[in-house]
Amino acid sequence: MNIIGIVAEYNPFHNGHLYQIKKVKEMYPNSLIVVVMGGNFLQRGEISILDKYDKTKIALEYGIDIVLELPFNFATQSADKFAFGAIKILNEFKIDTLVFGSESNDLDSFINLANIQLNDKNYNKIVKDLLDKGINYPTALSTALKQITKKEITMPNDILALSYVREIYRNNYNITPVSIKRTNNYHDLDSNENIVSASNIRNRLLNNDKCSKYVPDITYDYINNKTVYSMNDYFPYLKYKIISDLDKLDKYMTVDEGIENRISKNIYKVNDYEALIESIKTKRYTYNKISRMFCHILTGFKKTDNMDDITSIRILGLSNNGKKYLGKIKKEITTPLITKFSDYNSQEREFELKLAYIYSLPFKTEEKEKYINSVINSKIIIKNKND
Repeated sequence: MNIIGIVAEYNPFHNGHLYQIKKVKEMYPNSLIVVVMGGNFLQRGEISILDKYDKTKIALEYGIDIVLELPFNFATQSADKFAFGAIKILNEFKIDTLVFGSESNDLDSFINLANIQLNDKNYNKIVKDLLDKGINYPTALSTALKQITKKEITMPNDILALSYVREIYRNNYNITPVSIKRTNNYHDLDSNENIVSASNIRNRLLNNDKCSKYVPDITYDYINNKTVYSMNDYFPYLKYKIISDLDKLDKYMTVDEGIENRISKNIYKVNDYEALIESIKTKRYTYNKISRMFCHILTGFKKTDNMDDITSIRILGLSNNGKKYLGKIKKEITTPLITKFSDYNSQEREFELKLAYIYSLPFKTEEKEKYINSVINSKIIIKNKND
């Protein structure tokens, strides 16, 4: 039996994700699928429109066997750290194959480029020189690779794919990477296809557009019964936090290189989240970098929090097959497993509860109380075969 790993955010779970799962089952008929999934705060610094428990239920309904949470300290980081955490967790669960979507679908290039990044001293020198000139990190990596190989890696999922492959090779994990090509016009807001990007769907939802064409029925039912929030709903809380800490913003994760000066200069001039990002964005400070930084400020995630490694693994959901598989490998897993909220140590519990309160800030009072209680009482979601 093949144990397939997938890294996902499911924000929300859409037809493209369903296509990926069906493709995996076609390629590996006798397989079990393990997903490591971003929770309520995600890689671009955004909040998840459905909470991690609802996302887990949907994933289990559509064929995922084990849903694991990528911890906040990796889920809200750039591609390198995001990949480090995700692949390390999947390796603990003994996957033999990692399947990911990419725009180019050029696995040979990913492998070649990963080896260059790991072993070519000239590559590292070019990256350093570009960073010293004020070029942002993703562009510096892409430019350095282009100078050496004449190949460009600029699309977001290609960048993540390269990071996954590099982590596998860096750590000599016994994992085979497999790429699936993503569909055309994925981000086209006017697309007539039934597969579009998650960001496309989120934009439609925030504009009160219908998205039933682009998501499976169960996802649509969940979304229809929820208020959809965006980072702009958190802006008043973010602004208050920034103004309260104006002289010590650099204590927060990813606030560096003097960017706190640009924040201080512009925070009083703007009245919404997008305007604040646009007022700070430069060639060096990309939209995603700034968005991640604001996520860290909003949640009070500090550089001194010492969260540089995977210290525990939260199991969010299991199918019957997933439950059996976990029983077989449990003794081989070296990282402590979290199956319910009370399993966290006191520091983790405090941090997780803080994240839950912040995530629920814009919720109505009754909705907020219900959500906080669901977090405190959370345990593994089990999908029985006949459910």
